[in-house]
Amino acid sequence: MIEDTIAAISTPLGTGGIGIIRISGKDAFAITNNIFKGKKFKDLSQARTHTIHYGHIFDKDKVIDEVLIMVMKSPNTYTREDIIEINCHGGLVSIRKVLDVVLKMGARLAEPGEFTKRAFLNGRIDLSQAEAVIDVITAKTETSLNTAMNQLEGNLSIRINELRNELLELMAHIEASIDYPEYDIEELGQKRLKESIEDIRIKINHLLKTADSGKILREGVKTVIVGKPNVGKSSLLNALLREQRAIVTDIPGTTRDVLEEYINISGIPFKIIDTAGIRETEDLVEKIGVNRSKDLLDRADLVILILDLSINLEDEDRAIMDLVKNKKVLIVLNKTDLPPIIDKKEIYNRFSANKVIEMSTKDRNDIEKLEKALKEMFYTGQISMDDSVIITNVRHKNSLEKADISLKSVLESIDMGMPEDCLSIDLTNAYKDLGEITGQSVQEDLIKKIFSQFCLGK
Repeated sequence: MIEDTIAAISTPLGTGGIGIIRISGKDAFAITNNIFKGKKFKDLSQARTHTIHYGHIFDKDKVIDEVLIMVMKSPNTYTREDIIEINCHGGLVSIRKVLDVVLKMGARLAEPGEFTKRAFLNGRIDLSQAEAVIDVITAKTETSLNTAMNQLEGNLSIRINELRNELLELMAHIEASIDYPEYDIEELGQKRLKESIEDIRIKINHLLKTADSGKILREGVKTVIVGKPNVGKSSLLNALLREQRAIVTDIPGTTRDVLEEYINISGIPFKIIDTAGIRETEDLVEKIGVNRSKDLLDRADLVILILDLSINLEDEDRAIMDLVKNKKVLIVLNKTDLPPIIDKKEIYNRFSANKVIEMSTKDRNDIEKLEKALKEMFYTGQISMDDSVIITNVRHKNSLEKADISLKSVLESIDMGMPEDCLSIDLTNAYKDLGEITGQSVQEDLIKKIFSQFCLGK
């Protein structure tokens, strides 16, 4: 399939000033020559690389659109193949019509992520850099973007390759001493070998320590707002977003479905989820919303439980407090602008004081106080933009953990007095585990799975 010439729309579908169709492969110029008439070149392969040419796209004798053609010749392109990018008007009909003409001339519609997959298969980037492309596109904060760019520039790859080279030197020395005994190659010795492996394990564990914080940077903190109806859940969501995203009324059960939005607090992305009020109800639609709320509660990184200061605690409040008692939770005693009636003592008996905030969603200062508390719950001090490598991908974390386990087995074998040739299997496994991160030792089905997560046109 890599011999095919592929094409896809690379800009979001919809009305816009410009839409871009990307074509990559050995027939990119020939296909475009059949449908493009410009002012200068009849054969775009004769144009200088990385130049732009004005003209029109035709379907037989009919003009489809007025365009600019970007010519990029291999190997200095994203895919290391010949690439044409057609910049046409961004209307939904016009850009689809241009794509149809390109496909009619012999191009194949690209699969999700196939342009980046070709960049990987043609050796322009490794697998970790390819995955960073998704992270750049989906970055929710500037910190997330910087972390993704560090990975895209190859900082993680450099670190992983350094570790693999250290392992390779150990493996080569052991194999040489076994295979060529006549050359009297000096054995590494248990002490030197242990020191080398322990040093590699220290470096691996340094990377692993960044994984939890990195996951937060990549995916955001899944923060679920819960409480019984009418305590101010939707009001809190609107206050955090600085906009009226959720409908707020005095009618219980107004929020019947889940609302999700991202907010940026000091570089940390929080995925705020407003849920239906948890209560017993006979309303079928509201009951579905309540069940979804409970499911989200189980999978949340953080729970914000809202209680109404202006009324007494009810059984519904106590039932929700029981649900969240083993979660990472922040209790918001809302409506400080009204006379307090709630029994605070019962709440402080259940939860420590540093997990309780008394506030009003109408007070901007209180919202900022809440944001500060949210940040402090997840800012561990491990994230620093001075660190060039932060592990943000669960796949990378799993590979590092497997490599560490294999190296631990090597140390155990050394302590048992096993000969050097018995250590090669675990050293080789660690070497392969690290290679999974950069794609140097990875199965084809995993490559397909990774690139299937990309959008079309990338």
